[in-house]
Amino acid sequence: MKKFFCLASAILFLSTSIVFAESWGIHFPKDGGRPEANASAEHLAQFDAYFMGNESDKVLYLTFDAGYETGLTDGILDTLAEHDVPAAFFLVGTYIRDEPELILRMAREGHIVANHTMTHPDMSKITDLDTFAKELARVEDVYKEVTGEEMPKFYRPPSGTYSETNLKHAQELGYKTVFWSTAYKDWELDNQPSHEEAFAKLIPRTHPGAIILLHNVSKTNAEILGELLVRYKDMGYRFEDLYHLSEEACAAIVAPPIIVSPS
Repeated sequence: MKKFFCLASAILFLSTSIVFAESWGIHFPKDGGRPEANASAEHLAQFDAYFMGNESDKVLYLTFDAGYETGLTDGILDTLAEHDVPAAFFLVGTYIRDEPELILRMAREGHIVANHTMTHPDMSKITDLDTFAKELARVEDVYKEVTGEEMPKFYRPPSGTYSETNLKHAQELGYKTVFWSTAYKDWELDNQPSHEEAFAKLIPRTHPGAIILLHNVSKTNAEILGELLVRYKDMGYRFEDLYHLSEEACAAIVAPPIIVSPS
């Protein structure tokens, strides 16, 4: 009955769908409130795609993107273990191939290792299903070689660049596409934000159901992560993994639709 309700709700909102931009973007009308994005949660739901969870529940979903290692990930994993927080790591295939011990540790400690493509291309330029599938399947193969397990079916487009066709292809392959609703400029190694700048960006953008995007190449992120997690918990939030998101996010479909334009 629940699955039927979610499907019916998604169909209901088709009439309010918008034209997708090809680069994911968000902005915040007010601190702590629901962000506006290129596409609404209601529209994305029909493709098993998400940028946030249920906004009536004070849950956060912590995610990291990585294409290479800078020696910080072990410390990040230590902090996550200390605070008992699950995370999802969206990794390119070469990272999984080159850092097998880190991958095994992530999986062993209950984190999700998710698909960020093999070569980090502009996925919006890929229009046929076979080419799209190969980009993800190569990552699946490397992950299985390292862990002996099947890769979890969560996918994030590199740089957030996508098309509606991509979303359909991912869905056909059994994947859930995961964007984000909270992020900041943290990926430039030679231009790292100060601790104060990081908190000033991240804390006001926190909202119920937030999918938080960080990069584990960031020295600042590694240094502030423990305090950041404590602040989030002090604000009344708890952390869940992406399986919880995919189970609960259909509740967001019943929220009042909003019409947004690219920021």
